[in-house]
Amino acid sequence: MSTGLSLTEAVRALLLLFPRVVGRVKRAPIPDELKSVAIAPRHLSLFSYLQFDGPMPVNELAARLEVAPATVSLMIGDLSRKGLIERREDDADRRRTIVSIAPNRRAAIEKWIVAAAGAWQTALEPLTDEQRQTFVATLARFEEALNR
Repeated sequence: MSTGLSLTEAVRALLLLFPRVVGRVKRAPIPDELKSVAIAPRHLSLFSYLQFDGPMPVNELAARLEVAPATVSLMIGDLSRKGLIERREDDADRRRTIVSIAPNRRAAIEKWIVAAAGAWQTALEPLTDEQRQTFVATLARFEEALNR
């Protein structure tokens, strides 16, 4: 007797579940310290890269986010004006701009990221390493299929 889901059952379950998940992510509370600067959940990936991997050039951030450098430059300009991101010239190549989280906003941004990370840790903790790898790869394939 199988305890798993057929492909059709799994697709149905995910079609019903995913809109709720996306809706919940969009309603994730932004720390009080950041509410006045009008940031949005779409900024979470950008801040996560900078938090986890440290300062980086705009082009590298754009590649990781899989968007055009001009798009990231616009986001960074907006976030910089709000005091959330700092920009500086790269000492090794003055044509490049290095971006980082503003030191006075780092704690609030980390608080926002930790909340999302905590939910993922709760969901992924019971899985084996191989199951986690399969889950992440499956989500990546889903996202790729949506882009076709």
